[in-house]
Amino acid sequence: MENATTWVELEEFVKLSGLDEAKITELISEGSIKSKKDGEKTFVDATSGVGALVKKVESNLVSADMSGKELDPVFVEKTISTILGLHDKVISAKDETISAFKNENSFLKDALISMQEVYDDDKKTMETLRLELEKAREEIEFMKRKYRLMWGKVANMTETK
Repeated sequence: MENATTWVELEEFVKLSGLDEAKITELISEGSIKSKKDGEKTFVDATSGVGALVKKVESNLVSADMSGKELDPVFVEKTISTILGLHDKVISAKDETISAFKNENSFLKDALISMQEVYDDDKKTMETLRLELEKAREEIEFMKRKYRLMWGKVANMTETK
C-alpha cells in the first residue's frame, strides 16, 4: 500500500497541538509543515506537523537544558499529549484507509464472482441454443428430403398416367 498522507483541518490541528494558528501558519510558510488549500479550508499534513512539533520541542529542550533552566512539567505533558493525539489521528486515518481498501476489495471480488456466474450461465445458454439450432437444421434437412421424395413420387405418378 502506498504511503497515504493524513490531512487534518488547520483548526483541528490548532486544537490538537495547543499552538496558536499564527505559529502554525509560520511553520507552514517555513516549509516545516506540509499543507494544502481546498477552497476556503487549509489542511495540514499530520505526519509533517508531528515532525515539526517534535523538532521544535527537541530544540526547546536542548536550549533549555543548555541554559540550565528547568522545564515546566505542564509544557512537557502538553507536548507529549499533543504528539500522542496527532499520532492517534494518523493511526485512525490509516485504519480507516485499510478498512476502505478491504471493503473495496470485497466488493470487487463479489462483482467478479457475479460476472463469472453470468458468463457461465451465458455459456450454457449459448450451448443449449447451438444444440437446438443444430436439431432444427437436421429437421429442416429431413423435411426437405421428405418433400423431395413426395414431390418426386407425385411427378412420377403424373408421368405414368
